[in-house]
Amino acid sequence: MSPRHAQLEMEPVYGFFYGICRMAHQMFFRGDAAGLENLPESGGYIVAANHASLLDPPIVGQFLPRQVNFFARKTLWKPGLASWWLDAVRTIPVDRDGGVSLDAIKRVLHALSSGNVVIVFPEGTRSRDGELQPARPGVGLLACKAHVPVVPARVFGSFEAFGRGGRLRLGSPVSVVFGRPLPPQEYDRPGDGRERYARTAARIMEAITRIEPPRARVI
Repeated sequence: MSPRHAQLEMEPVYGFFYGICRMAHQMFFRGDAAGLENLPESGGYIVAANHASLLDPPIVGQFLPRQVNFFARKTLWKPGLASWWLDAVRTIPVDRDGGVSLDAIKRVLHALSSGNVVIVFPEGTRSRDGELQPARPGVGLLACKAHVPVVPARVFGSFEAFGRGGRLRLGSPVSVVFGRPLPPQEYDRPGDGRERYARTAARIMEAITRIEPPRARVI
């Protein structure tokens, strides 16, 4: 499905900002997108990506041809426009430390069972130096409960474009590579016992780590 047609099938507010994000990426952070053929054409799935910048959620999301559910710190829900916008684009609140509540889990499972896509950042917070961080067990919990494909994704260049504590560098390219989907039987091993969720998260993070940058274009 083309991005233009996908946008028409999204809820109005989400579709509007989806279009803005695509335009902004093309204008200010134009990079490559690889592995788009790895995105499932139907059914709910999880996209698990590294996290080095505030740019990561919109840039990853604007490559997905379906409406996406994101996570955000619940402290961002304050009276006014912010709360309205977060609810309008169906953002799921989580604790500041990355903790996932029972309500959040229910909302994720409902979104996935409805055929939607959920983006998670296994590291839980933005990297301070651009390097990959260990995954937190929360993503393992969500994946094991949902039992849907997990698409690993790696963002390249977002730390240089707008890293934590850095300034915004317009014109710095940001690329995204989507890896092969991980089926539930590959990432979830119930025999792990008490370490089930932590090891699941580690396997997902390992898949992200293995993704290489997109090949340079030959002009």
